[in-house]
Amino acid sequence: MANPPELDHWQKKTEEHRRDHQRLLERGDRKKMLAHLPDFHAEAFSKISCLDCAGCCSGYSPRFKTPDIKRISKHLRMKEGAFIEKFLRLDEEGDYVVQSLPCPFLGEGNACSIYEERPSDCRRFPYTDEDVFFKRPAITLKNAAFCPAVYYVLEKMRTLLQKG
Repeated sequence: MANPPELDHWQKKTEEHRRDHQRLLERGDRKKMLAHLPDFHAEAFSKISCLDCAGCCSGYSPRFKTPDIKRISKHLRMKEGAFIEKFLRLDEEGDYVVQSLPCPFLGEGNACSIYEERPSDCRRFPYTDEDVFFKRPAITLKNAAFCPAVYYVLEKMRTLLQKG
């Protein structure tokens, strides 16, 4: 699936619009934006295929919480300790993340080899259909730098609020 024209050079535009996006997330009409979030999320993913990108899996790690570790290690038929030792490390915030990038579960064609059992952070990413999108603006801005769907939703919000 080719990117729609509004996503041409989206990474460069993300930097150019960073201040506008930050202002939108911090001061925008949250009630109005929340009402439109599900539609913008659906629209973004009707135009963008994660399998064409995999920026999240290539350059960043989700947190692996205890339930994720239990579920994934069981799926892989590994003891939890062996799973942690083989694939994870503790980051500076005390969260388990992958030892190296890209994610060891990123497979051929950018498909996730543990998709049905993937961590909850992966299931929810990029949070473009949740209020987390507004509640954690620093994360949203960071995600916009490597996820075209986040950029797309931010731009739709920006356009919506400019129209009044």
